[in-house]
Amino acid sequence: MPNRFVFIFLFLALSFTSCKKRDDSASSNTTLNPSPAPSAVAATATPLPTPKKPVVDQNAEAVILGYHRFVNKVRRPDTEITPAAFEAQMKELKDRGIAVIPMQDLLAWKRSEKNIPPHCAIITFDDGWKSQYEVAWSIMKKYNYPFTLFIYTEGVRGGHFGGGEAITWEQLAEMRDAGIDIQAHSATHQDLKKPYDKVTKRHLNPEEYQQWLEAEIAGSKQTLEQKLGIRVNCFAVPYGLWNQQVKDVAVHAGYEAMLTVYGQPITFRTPNDSIGRYLMEANKPKVFTDAVATIATAGGGVAVAQVAASELHSQPADGETVRTATPLIRANLASVGQIDPGSVKLRVSGLGLVPAAFDPKTQTMTYQVTQKLRDKACSVIIEATSGGKKVQAQWTFAIDEAVLNAATSPAAGSPTASAVPKASPGKPR
Repeated sequence: MPNRFVFIFLFLALSFTSCKKRDDSASSNTTLNPSPAPSAVAATATPLPTPKKPVVDQNAEAVILGYHRFVNKVRRPDTEITPAAFEAQMKELKDRGIAVIPMQDLLAWKRSEKNIPPHCAIITFDDGWKSQYEVAWSIMKKYNYPFTLFIYTEGVRGGHFGGGEAITWEQLAEMRDAGIDIQAHSATHQDLKKPYDKVTKRHLNPEEYQQWLEAEIAGSKQTLEQKLGIRVNCFAVPYGLWNQQVKDVAVHAGYEAMLTVYGQPITFRTPNDSIGRYLMEANKPKVFTDAVATIATAGGGVAVAQVAASELHSQPADGETVRTATPLIRANLASVGQIDPGSVKLRVSGLGLVPAAFDPKTQTMTYQVTQKLRDKACSVIIEATSGGKKVQAQWTFAIDEAVLNAATSPAAGSPTASAVPKASPGKPR
């Protein structure tokens, strides 16, 4: 009997010892091979590379072409063109190798986010005529060209000016779904410089004028965004007529770019608040010819040396405010080097390429402005060749607002019919 108890005691003792060894072994293994803490994993993870902005070609240039209505029989040559003439122009762009790019690509380039072709064009349609949907769109599809619609919201079918020739919201939605860019052109398409509401037929006091501008500029943006579910960041100023108050309202409304009707090549340094367009008119085919000739020889990847405005001893000076709408523009290019006299080109915002004179002896370029400038800020661009290398300089001066208002008052001469087209009642313009 005692032997049985001794045996049981020994068995239990051995079992306890074996279990303790297994526990110690497990504890030892846990200590030698610890699981990595979450913080340790994070500390050794390879960070994601930071995306780099592309190095954009700042020497590229673009032109923006603007169209209105497409009809077989032209009655209003200032805003109408035949489908055949329009298609011929689109074909010429292709034949000349001029790429047609979206408006948003141009803005992305100016933000240094992407490159654009060295010489390219942007196509825009103003107002909201149904012929843009029925006629022009099919031609644009044929050439696989993108384009932008600038819509004034009361000109859409059912609006105050939305007559039988107007585009509909349903057609706009269809074009939006196809990838067409749709942007703002005000609410009622009036001269925004004048504190006068043609709809209510009354003059506006300063407070009313401010509210009216906000409805025309910011209100049209909100209407397009709400009805179409799109992002509107461009504003085409009706007739290209604006003042500083118009610009301030547009900036406050969140527009990235303002477009006018003064044709000019668009460079990397063109101010976003005064981007010029060439408006096509049936009785002025030279406008298209000049625009194409400008861009067909632009860019091309040729290196351009930028010359600081301070080296030009320009008149007016960079940043200066002058008290005349027809200033004498002068610049001395002696600091650039020996200039090829035949290569000098001068462009003035609002006027485009102008016939400047260049004196090889003094290396001085001069141009007397003969057509009154309309914009408060005026940009001047000089291009020339020196030693086989292209050089470019740009500066900006301002015109005193009192002088500018006097220059554009009715007494000083009203805009021409082609600059400010009149519309038939109840139809888009």
